[in-house]
Amino acid sequence: MSKLKLEHGVSRIRRAKLQSSIDQTIAENIELLAQWSNNETHYVVNELLRFALTQEEDFQKYKASPAAKATQSVGPSKVQPTPIKPAIEAAPKSEPSSTSSTAHA
Repeated sequence: MSKLKLEHGVSRIRRAKLQSSIDQTIAENIELLAQWSNNETHYVVNELLRFALTQEEDFQKYKASPAAKATQSVGPSKVQPTPIKPAIEAAPKSEPSSTSSTAHA
């Protein structure tokens, strides 16, 4: 069985935001592990998840499969916000405000 090994004082990595709720006891243990290893909490969570993913044999087989590679290449790597125009810009400006809006429906 493999062992999880945390390097002390190493927590500078590129991150992506992931929001999740976890059990309080797990959160407390992660905080304690972060204090013990002199790392930030996000680093400890990343290492724990990385370790768990490498231990899951079925997931590793799926990850190596062509279906997983196709999903990874199709999916966007970074979500771009869609610009939203205010409703004022979308309304025709030549129309007087007293006319009914149902005329254009």
